[in-house]
Amino acid sequence: MAQVLEFKLPDLGEGLTEAEIVRWLVAVGDVVAIDQPVVEVETAKAMVEVPCPYGGVVTARYGEEGTELPVGAPLLTVAVGASESAPAATGSGTGPQTAAGGDGAGPAETSGNVLVGYGTGAPAARRRRVRPAASPVASVSPAVVVGPTPAPTPPPAPAPAAVPERSGPVPVISPLVRRLARQNGLDLRALAGSGRDGLILRCDVELAIERIGQTARTPAPAPAPAVNGASGAPAAGAVAERVPLRGVRGAVADKLSRSRREIPEATCWVDADATELMAARAAANAAGGPKISLIALLARICTAALARFPELNSTVDMEAREIVRLRDVHLGFAAQTDRGLVVPVVRDAQSRSAESLSAEFARLTEAGRSGTLTPGDLTGGTFTLNNYGVFGVDGSTPIINHPEAAMLGVGRIVAKPWVHRGELAVRQVVQLSLTFDHRVCDGGTAGGFLRYVADCVEQPAVLLRTL
Repeated sequence: MAQVLEFKLPDLGEGLTEAEIVRWLVAVGDVVAIDQPVVEVETAKAMVEVPCPYGGVVTARYGEEGTELPVGAPLLTVAVGASESAPAATGSGTGPQTAAGGDGAGPAETSGNVLVGYGTGAPAARRRRVRPAASPVASVSPAVVVGPTPAPTPPPAPAPAAVPERSGPVPVISPLVRRLARQNGLDLRALAGSGRDGLILRCDVELAIERIGQTARTPAPAPAPAVNGASGAPAAGAVAERVPLRGVRGAVADKLSRSRREIPEATCWVDADATELMAARAAANAAGGPKISLIALLARICTAALARFPELNSTVDMEAREIVRLRDVHLGFAAQTDRGLVVPVVRDAQSRSAESLSAEFARLTEAGRSGTLTPGDLTGGTFTLNNYGVFGVDGSTPIINHPEAAMLGVGRIVAKPWVHRGELAVRQVVQLSLTFDHRVCDGGTAGGFLRYVADCVEQPAVLLRTL
């Protein structure tokens, strides 16, 4: 008799509690190898391929593409020790897709790996989709049996309905769901969840909120939208589209809103002559060897400045009423991708050379464009470098990347008239801005940091004192 094992959405690390199914990599009836990626999910941090620790025949999939699942919810079931030649039946709809597993025997084999956001590191040869073949699945070692071979019963339809107030703990895993209910004055005890074992999902709360809004509105039919004169265009204020705040966009909204609520930020800025910095970079790259990027030079300047002004490489613990100064500089940099704004982090930037920084910036930028950044690549920053000059703008007052204490902004480098050695000349000028948390320091410290950065930009030889 085949053993049917249930694989649940694992802990994706970094405090993430839910993920959205982007793309299934296997279908019902497919044979999967141990640690083969079976689904691609999107969290608030990154796109992640989730590998299955079991080998066997896929008998059910839970959730369609676009469905959001909490950590611990079932992803799929796998029949191990079953004959791969058993007929597979694919299904569709809101419930799980199932297929009957064949006969066979043998204990369940599992890799024992636990995914925490980064995959299980299986060999590349096994990370591919395998169609059913005539040969049986290899014998496997013992694992927990979740159920018999017959297909699992589909969960209830995802339309939440009001139920009598329950006693005992409310079946909610996600803190985001609890917060959404609390913000809208919704009692979770009065909801029936559409998830497994009555688990309340975000869609249940959103539907309940929508129903409350419909009940509160007058039943009179809405008047036709006003038009603007002879053009017939809708009047100002007409809604064209509603875009859900979720995934990366939702994470950005939550983080920046929290930053503005909690951090009393201030901004100072200065124009600097970057002609010598650009010449130094050109000379270094002309000498041969790995190319050095401009952002790597700016990062090197940042780490030198933070060594002199460590107040800005810190965070604030308001519960303990302490400023926590950090030893290492994990430098984030803002990068625009097809999925939105992301801030990859260069670890231990203070100990890297300009060449090492260039290589790491290039690696993380490419991973951001291809959507392969891991949660670990996007968290743990202590200071952010924001090169908004790539968008063709001179200045900005960016919002601090909570819970950091400061962000250095760099505008475009453009030819401008400049007084150089007492004479008017055309020089390469850049505007530098520093947004800082006024709780960790005052304007004197922030101004000192920014002035040191500007001095290094204008005279790169200043950096030699810190090497």
